Amino acid sequence: MHPNALLELSTELIHRVLQLQHPADGVVSDFFRQHRTLGSRERHTLAETTYAVLRQRPLYQHLAQSGKGEMERRLAVLAWQGNEGFLRAALSETEQQWLAQVSTVDRAALPEKLRHNLPEWLAEILQAAHGDEFWPLVEAMNSGAGLDLRVNTFKAKRDDVHAAFKAEGIEAVPTPYSPLGLRVQGKPALHKLDVFMRGDVEVQDEGSQLLALMVGAKRGEMVADFCAGAGGKTLALGAEMRNTGRLYAFDTSGHRLASLKPRLARSGLSNVYPAQIAHERDERIKRLAGKLDRVLVDAPCSGLGTLRRNPDLKWRQSPQSVEELRVKQTAILASAARLLKPGGRLVYATCSLLDAENEEIAQAFTVERERDFKVMPALEALDRAHVAQASTLVRGDFLRLWPHRHGTDGFFAAVWERR
Repeated sequence: MHPNALLELSTELIHRVLQLQHPADGVVSDFFRQHRTLGSRERHTLAETTYAVLRQRPLYQHLAQSGKGEMERRLAVLAWQGNEGFLRAALSETEQQWLAQVSTVDRAALPEKLRHNLPEWLAEILQAAHGDEFWPLVEAMNSGAGLDLRVNTFKAKRDDVHAAFKAEGIEAVPTPYSPLGLRVQGKPALHKLDVFMRGDVEVQDEGSQLLALMVGAKRGEMVADFCAGAGGKTLALGAEMRNTGRLYAFDTSGHRLASLKPRLARSGLSNVYPAQIAHERDERIKRLAGKLDRVLVDAPCSGLGTLRRNPDLKWRQSPQSVEELRVKQTAILASAARLLKPGGRLVYATCSLLDAENEEIAQAFTVERERDFKVMPALEALDRAHVAQASTLVRGDFLRLWPHRHGTDGFFAAVWERR
């Protein structure tokens, strides 16, 4: 593709994404479907440039003010993640001079808001909570995430999958905490590999793997993934159950559950029962009250722990939206708790960084339901699941994962047992 054409496409894509009306990954995917002739390198350049803009939007908008022409084009030029020679070939002489001038700006001397590139409300919360660790956290969140895979232990062993990757010339290492994970270097075409096509591995962040392990699902049990989404944790639970018992995958979105079907077919699991529900008080839920051994509530949340992958979320969330989510989280957790039989285990989890969605929700539930539920320390649940270095993953009674400390997305989990 001609350099001018690729830069024009980048400008168009950035314009669409910055409307912030829909999740960025969906907008990018739709854009690529509309431009099917793009090669893999061109798609990589367009996607990574767009995500670079989202990660550092205030900085690039500040620097772009000195240029001329369409703002989105200037943002694309500043954030360009493709071949530099290719970019220069698309720029006018005036644009090249402007870019050279901007590159001399000492970014370390800029105001804090142009260095952390967070909305002020979120920066204030994280600075107050993390002190000296704030800047390492910012750096980690502004970096792209690696590729973690979960070995489907119903079909394969981690050592065998590791060897299969090595035979393909793909570098992979065991994840430091999860006994099920492999961390792959680069971005190999997984969908073309035998180990992926036959269901031996699934893409899943190591932190997400740990959440599923904390449920402690066993053979023959009745288990529910209360907010299953596309089913990453559902599949992990089904494998832990060795394809026995009954595993319900509940979600209010039929579209998300539909995306579980091909993954479920690859996994070889037949103990999973996807079910769309209208809300957390659906009749299907009521009929299971007091019957389940384990329930995972991977609650709808701000997603601010996934900024490495979804940088648009920091611009699409607000204190008001977080407060609305807290109401949902409280209601969902209360409804899910009714499903547990005595001795059953309840896990509440989010991919949020905020205490408001995490500790505050968990502590309120503990106080309100003290007669019915007792807290299981996260360290105990992790140790039972044979998680390595478990003591480094907890804060008090809860699991707390951080991108800068653990190399995972930001996750929280609380565990209770029904009395």
